[in-house]
Amino acid sequence: MFRILIAEDDPSTARLLCAIVKRAGYEPLTAADGVQALEMLDHNHIDLLLCDVMMPRMDGFTLTRTIREGGSMLPILMLTAKDMPQDKHTGFIVGTDDYMTKPFSPSELVARVKAHLARYERLESSAKEANDIIEIRGLKIDKTARRVFVNGEEKVFTTKEFDLLTFLAEHPNHVFTKDELF
Repeated sequence: MFRILIAEDDPSTARLLCAIVKRAGYEPLTAADGVQALEMLDHNHIDLLLCDVMMPRMDGFTLTRTIREGGSMLPILMLTAKDMPQDKHTGFIVGTDDYMTKPFSPSELVARVKAHLARYERLESSAKEANDIIEIRGLKIDKTARRVFVNGEEKVFTTKEFDLLTFLAEHPNHVFTKDELF
């Protein structure tokens, strides 16, 4: 099931979006501001972000820019009352994939979410085919991108740690001496 993070500071709008997302067959998670959304992105596997622009602590533009600067290709759909052309322009400049204004049509929102998830899934699967990946139970090592995931959550390793983990994963059920590892 796809997980959609809803970054929205208005509780009634957040509840409405959760209901729409659930009815469409997705699992919604909510964040009341951009800072909380970043924390949730760091600790959860999220497939798409629905993001308001006007939020306390960190607005949607800053949140999107921060996500993109981190290298994430996560689909981001801004859903906001800011409907001026310059606001839309700013949204696309900072890296949003789509921009909808409130009030919105729930069926159009679901259609856009489905389209972005399908596109993202195609991109991820084509990247997986191109990358050399080792998967062992809940551990996934992407040797090409030099990234490690444990139960879907990315873990950061030093170069030496990554190389050692990869070596051991490529040689299961073998015992190595310290000298052999060096």
